[in-house]
Order: sequence, then structure tokens, then C-alpha cells
Amino acid sequence: MKKIFAYAVTYKVSAVIAILLMLIELVVELVQPLLMARIIDDGIMQEDYTVVATWGGVLVGLSLLAFAAGITNSFFAANVSQGVGYDLRRDLFKKVQSFSNENFQSYSTPNLVTRMTNDVIQIQNLVLMLMRIALRAPLFIIFALVMAFTVNVQLAFILLIAVPVLGAFLFWVLLKGIKLFKRVQTKLDGVNTVIRENLTGIRLVKGFNRGEYEEERFHEVNHSLMDKNKRALWLMELAMPVVMLGMNVIILILLWFGAVQLNLGTAQPGEVVAIINYATRIMFTFSIFSFLIMVFSRGNASANRVSDVLNEKTPDFNRQGGRDTLLKGNIKFEGVTFSRGEAETLTDISFSAQSGEMIGILGETGSGKTSLLHLIPRLFEKDSGTILLDEQEIEGLDVRAIRRQISLVPQEVHLFSGTVKENIAWGKENATDEEIMRAAESAEIHSFISTLPNGYDSRIGQRGVSFSGGQKQRLSIARALVRKPKILILDDSTSALDAHTEARLLRTLKQQNCTIFMVAQKISSLKAAHKILLLERGEIIAEGDHEELLESSAYYREVYQSQQEVVM
Repeated sequence: MKKIFAYAVTYKVSAVIAILLMLIELVVELVQPLLMARIIDDGIMQEDYTVVATWGGVLVGLSLLAFAAGITNSFFAANVSQGVGYDLRRDLFKKVQSFSNENFQSYSTPNLVTRMTNDVIQIQNLVLMLMRIALRAPLFIIFALVMAFTVNVQLAFILLIAVPVLGAFLFWVLLKGIKLFKRVQTKLDGVNTVIRENLTGIRLVKGFNRGEYEEERFHEVNHSLMDKNKRALWLMELAMPVVMLGMNVIILILLWFGAVQLNLGTAQPGEVVAIINYATRIMFTFSIFSFLIMVFSRGNASANRVSDVLNEKTPDFNRQGGRDTLLKGNIKFEGVTFSRGEAETLTDISFSAQSGEMIGILGETGSGKTSLLHLIPRLFEKDSGTILLDEQEIEGLDVRAIRRQISLVPQEVHLFSGTVKENIAWGKENATDEEIMRAAESAEIHSFISTLPNGYDSRIGQRGVSFSGGQKQRLSIARALVRKPKILILDDSTSALDAHTEARLLRTLKQQNCTIFMVAQKISSLKAAHKILLLERGEIIAEGDHEELLESSAYYREVYQSQQEVVM
């Protein structure tokens, strides 16, 4: 929570003004019962209506002042809360951008979305309430008790006994509420996960006729969220009736002893009215506390969840630093080992690639192909060994600089909402129309784009739903080529292409002035590679060009022959 409130320091001027205006409201509220006592005892009881008019006018004036202070306080409090929310979302988004793959294993996508939206909103509400009424409520109770003692000590003692008891009860509710609302936020993550999975895979759901199953799955997480929410809200709703009952009993006791004192002549009617007024306002303040407890419980749970993300340790290789250098494209692995979790993914990987060469990578699912590729732009960090780029250790180079010169086409193609031109230019922000067109031609997608109603200005649906798998792959390749990389990484990026289109694309790629790493399941896609790495269980079991592997590797021959039989 301390980390979150540090964000309010940026808006300290607005925060101070809001607090000062809140104090004006507080002072007026504390003074009003005393003025009412003066009007009753010195005006009404003495039939001196000049006193009634004078102090009544003062009371109206102070009420107008408190009204103006409250309105202005709301403006400055909103400025602080919205500013804190804006800064939190900005820093959360920036933090997530620096996450490594290991960090993402701790947080699912729906989980992060919830933290950057719902949790930030809860924190905004908490900050707003603190500036508006949360600070005023406890201060009013404390100073109302003090003012009550200045009016009538005996009656004030009754309030002094009752208030701590009710305060202790509300504190217990607060502690329980924090735990319950933390569980609610966790359940909300689960709901968002199911929604995201269902909407992302809606075609699959329909194709397998699994609508009823998905509805049942959503019903379970939704029902669980409802149950947790109800338990939390029941606790919050219980607080107010208990407090109201307690304060009403106290007011009855005050009326009883006040009547006794009036009969004995030890108290003035205005004093009793003032004490009752303070008790009534304390009761109202306690009723506000039940609402504040809910806001604080939600806000505190959300603040802890947001702080967890902000405090997440990200690897040093995601930070800028090191030498900025222009790459030629020479790469060398020497005894590189990499682990994901407890399982070792790559073991003692050693090979070299010269600038302009095409390196093919072949292996079964789970053999470590993608992990090997992700070590080059440092999306993963090796455990041991040495990776050299142009004879320089990769750790000594500026990570942003090398990533600007490397293009990665991942296994799962991702297109952004926007136009075709914007998606290709995403690879190079200042790309010209000519560069975009050349990249599309190189990726064998230009002719298709030309058939679209608006050409390059045609809009792509969310995640490219209006495009086929092969079209999305070629758009993704065009996005990679537009930046003219020195190293091009293709992670099974031609799997959806027909043989004719793939052959033309491979011929075009070989003309690019860059080192190419290409993962493929079909040997026909890798036959033209200068070198093919054969991976099995995270180890290179053979390497060489197509002809060399046919002679030296029984496994490679077996795969090649099986694929030839399928083609025949």
C-alpha cells in the first residue's frame, strides 16, 4: 500500500488543497451543534429572537461555506485519484513490457488485464474516498468526543464508552473484508481466463459443438465469484445494522440521562440537544465507515496485487545498456545450456552460422527448437555457455540495439487491429509506402493485398480473423522483412503455405542480405539451407547440409523417407 500512495506525491498540491477543504467541512460540522445549543439556550429559551437570527445566520453561512468546500474538494480529490490511476496503468504497462517469459509464467494474460483495469479502478476509488471522506470520518469522531466533553462531561462519558466498542467491531470487519475481497479479485481472474479462452477459441468451440461444456465451465467460475462476492458483501452489509443498533441504543441512553439532568437542573436543553446531535452525527459517520471499509478492503487487496506486478524482478537483459553495434549476422553458440523451470530444455548446444547463411532447424515437438531461437534476441536467458554475435559476447551488447536488427516471426502469428499497411509497418515505424510494398512482394503477399477492396488500407479484423493461416503467416513475414534485418528468425512460419508459394518465398528469402534461422517440420523446406541442425531432447544430434545428413544420420534419412512416401 505504501508504494501505491507514493504515486499521490506527484499530485501533492491537489491532495493538500483537497485535505484543507475537507478540514473546513470538518470544522463546520463540529461547530454546528454548539451553535444550535447557543440558539436554543440563549435564543429560544430566553425568547431573544435577535440571538436566534444572528446565530442562525452564522449557521447558514457556515453551511454554505462547507457546501462550497465540499464541491471544490471533490474536484481536487478526483484530480488526485484519476492521476494516480493514470500513472499506475502507465507503469504497469511499462513493467509488463519488460517481462521475460519466466515472468509471464507467474501471471496469465487475464490476470494482468484484471490488475491493470479492475484493480486500478479499486485503487482510484480508495484514493478518492481518502481525499473526500475517509480522513474526515475518524477525525470527526475523535473531535466530536472532545467537543462533547466541553458541553457536558457526564453525557460525554457515555459516548466515550460506546465509541471504542463499535470501533473495535468495525476494525474486525475491516480485517475480514480485506481477506474476502482478495479472494474475490482472484476469482475474477478465473472468470476473465475462461472468457478469454472461450472468445479466442470460439470457432473451435462451435466446430466441436462444445458450447454446453463451455457454458457449464463458465457457470462454475461465475457461480464461485458470485459466492465469494456475496460473502464479502454480506459482511459489509452486516456492519451497518449492528452499528446503527448500537448507536440508537446509545442515543436512547443519552436521552434518558439527559432528561434526568434536565429535571435536576444540572443541564441545559441546548446542551442535551448538542450531545444528541454529536451522537447522531457519530452514528452517521459510523454508517459511512461500513462503506469505507468495503472501499478500503477492495482497494487494499488491489493495491497488493498491483504492487506484486510492480515489484516483480525482471532480468537485467531487458534493460538498456552495453555496446551499441551494427550486426553483420555472424552467430556462434559454445556449450550453451538453458532450462525452463526444473527441466533442462537445451544441453551443450554448439554451432556457428556465418553472415548470409540459412540455418535450418529440425526436430520433434519439445526438442527445444523455439527455445534455441529465442536465445538469439535474448527473449530467453541462457544458463551457461557462450553466445557470440560477430565475435562479441551477447551480454556485452545493448539488447535494444540487437533486437532492432533481428526480426522474429513466431510460431503463433499475431496480427493487430488496424490496416494491412499498419501491420506491416509495425516492424518499422517510419517505413515508407515503397518499403512496405517491397516487403509484401518479398513475402509473396502483395498480389493478394492488391485484390482487397482498399488494398493496403484494408482493415484487418481483430487478430486477423478475416485472413487465412497462410495469409497471416505471409503478412507476419512481410512485417519482419520491412525492417531489413541482419538476422531473420522463422519459427515454423511457412507451415500453412502451399508447396508452390513456399518454394517462391524461400527463393526470395535466400536473396535477403541476412542470416536466416528457419524451423520447419518438412525437410523440403530446409533442403536449400547451408546447414541443418537436427535436435532431439534439447541436444544437437547431427548437423550438416541436406546431402551430408542423408549420408550421416539414420534418423534424418528415416524422416526424409517418411515424408517422401507421404508426398507420393
